[in-house]
Amino acid sequence: MNLDHVFVCDDPALDFAATLRARRSARFEMFASPDRLDAWYVESGLVDAVSPARPADVERAKALREAVYALVTARRLGEEYAAGALAVLNAAARERPAAPQLTPEGRRTVATSGEALSVVARRAVELLGGPDVHLLKECGNPECTRVYVDRSRGTRRQWCGMASCGNRFKAAAYRARKAEGARAGA
Repeated sequence: MNLDHVFVCDDPALDFAATLRARRSARFEMFASPDRLDAWYVESGLVDAVSPARPADVERAKALREAVYALVTARRLGEEYAAGALAVLNAAARERPAAPQLTPEGRRTVATSGEALSVVARRAVELLGGPDVHLLKECGNPECTRVYVDRSRGTRRQWCGMASCGNRFKAAAYRARKAEGARAGA
């Protein structure tokens, strides 16, 4: 599997919610096919292997993703949770989760798509009901809609990740300062 999913949000549930990129503009869907969903589960580290997903599994994953995003956004903005989003999250969390097993090689978690989805839902429940909920922030890039857990010193982090958003904005700010300095010196 290709390692091309991005994990910068400091929580798997938030990274899962971020698989619909650029929600305000181009909207890029990371779960375009069942194999992309399978890849995400493995690349996230939540499971070591997953049985092949079907199109219906992708639709369930997208529904959970949107519920998680809605709940995280509501919590971040101090709004009430939408009943429908809560129902989707809680239904997925109630499903049987993937169970790690001890093998001669060490710990290994093999799951069905539904079991892996339940792990994601449970992580979202833990995040939204846990001590880090006040650390949720949205990326400072106006085109990015990732929400991350800001555990930085002084909680002053502005970007979901430096490689994905921060470097771009820092470079643009640097160029703007250089151009302003050149205009001021002329």
